Amino acid sequence: MPTSRRSFLAFAGTSLASLEIAGATNISMLMPSPSGHGDDVAGLIKLSADSNAALMRGDIDAYRELIELTDDFTLMAPFGGPPTHASQLTDERMQAMGRFFKNGTLKQEVVQSYASADMVVLAVIERAHVEVGGLKAQDWALRVTLVYRREGSGWRLAHRHADPLVDGISLAQAAALARGEAP
Repeated sequence: MPTSRRSFLAFAGTSLASLEIAGATNISMLMPSPSGHGDDVAGLIKLSADSNAALMRGDIDAYRELIELTDDFTLMAPFGGPPTHASQLTDERMQAMGRFFKNGTLKQEVVQSYASADMVVLAVIERAHVEVGGLKAQDWALRVTLVYRREGSGWRLAHRHADPLVDGISLAQAAALARGEAP
């Protein structure tokens, strides 16, 4: 697969997340909790779910309204390949990503969360049923780590790492992938 297509697919498949929660909040509107980080974490969990639910429906405008990326954002997508950086996410590429997903539904399972004054890390399992890249609707499950960083009075997504290994693979399969061999 050509690098440009791999890079597009890598970014396009990165946001398979949702938690069945109604309503949405803009990430920059999340304010720190004076008594701790619980409100921040809960808000970011909801925000991740809401924004990725929009993306899986193909609504890139709603996704972009909800999620703000840091200037040094990095993406390590489930398709592999080199990391994607914020500077590569042009308007055109974001619009193409919105067209890549259609008619999706999502659920997000929180495995663990970590919080400090200026950083929140979410470890989640994202489960989607969605049409992706022209394929018929099917289930997609990803293990995902999201890193949010406080900037000013709001939160921005600084890093996303996803892989499709929810069900696990054998040592031999992992070794083949590590050697760059096709499964």
